[in-house]
Amino acid sequence: MLDTSARLLRLLSILQGRPEWPGAELAERLQVTVRTLRRDVARLRELGYPVEASPGVAGGYRLGAGSVLPPLLLDDDEAVAVVLSLRTSTSMTGIAETSLRALAKLERILPARLRERAAALRQATVPLGGPAPTVDPEVLAVIAEACHSRHRLTFEYRRHDGRRSTRDVEPHRLVHAGRRWYLVAYAGDDWRTFRVDRIAGRPAPGPRCPPRDAPDAAAFVADSITTSVYRHRARVLVHAPAAAVAELVPATIAVVEAVDRDRCLLTAGADSLTFLATRLALLDHDFTVLEPPELITELRVLAERLLQAHRRSSATVPPLRHPAPPG
Repeated sequence: MLDTSARLLRLLSILQGRPEWPGAELAERLQVTVRTLRRDVARLRELGYPVEASPGVAGGYRLGAGSVLPPLLLDDDEAVAVVLSLRTSTSMTGIAETSLRALAKLERILPARLRERAAALRQATVPLGGPAPTVDPEVLAVIAEACHSRHRLTFEYRRHDGRRSTRDVEPHRLVHAGRRWYLVAYAGDDWRTFRVDRIAGRPAPGPRCPPRDAPDAAAFVADSITTSVYRHRARVLVHAPAAAVAELVPATIAVVEAVDRDRCLLTAGADSLTFLATRLALLDHDFTVLEPPELITELRVLAERLLQAHRRSSATVPPLRHPAPPG
């Protein structure tokens, strides 16, 4: 049996695992009697941790909200996962400094063995830099709270052409796609997406929103950024499993849906049919264009251009001669 201090830490860790635990199950997990469990709960309360109890035979315990923040008890794998997540987020514009501060605090309290693993992760991982839109973490927090509490939001929004306007919307969900954040909201008379990095200043919360039948936020954003904003929209039957195609095509470029075990439907958009045809040629899988018919014509033009290039190249470049094997 664990000593009292170790058992209290173990109890606190278990209580953080889910909203409520039956008393008998907690006692069994700790390998103590129900009476000992009650004493341990009383000790936690004396230390300032708000452990709430529900009476009755089927009663249990839960860790309530309070003014004292309980210690974050993580096992080895959980601690390394948190460190890796914070290390990755330091490359995200807008929250890099916050992530570094949290990472430094966490690493100071890690045991020596985990501190070494965290240091190895920090030294071995290098983010690939590049331009990214700036997103204020406070703006994300305000939007997330409005989505959760179903309150309207008013904000200044900059369109892709640079024009600004005031938007009054009913927020639904935040979606993180690639290096950008999108707000899915009901605006005017329809559902729309808004890039969070184009929101100027801090959004102002308003009155509560009425309940609405909302779309799947992730699918809605995927459709918005891969097809809806482009001049041409293509639907292509790819003769390969959806998982294999999804590895080649990021969700920010196209939507991949399984048709059966061996085929999938790819939906993508572009302002250029030539670009779409070239992208499909790079799939390295057989495919059939369902729409638009203009894309089928563009594939023939691309095929003829490649065939001509092959003929010219074959006529001007001598074939490679492999050296004869040594005698």
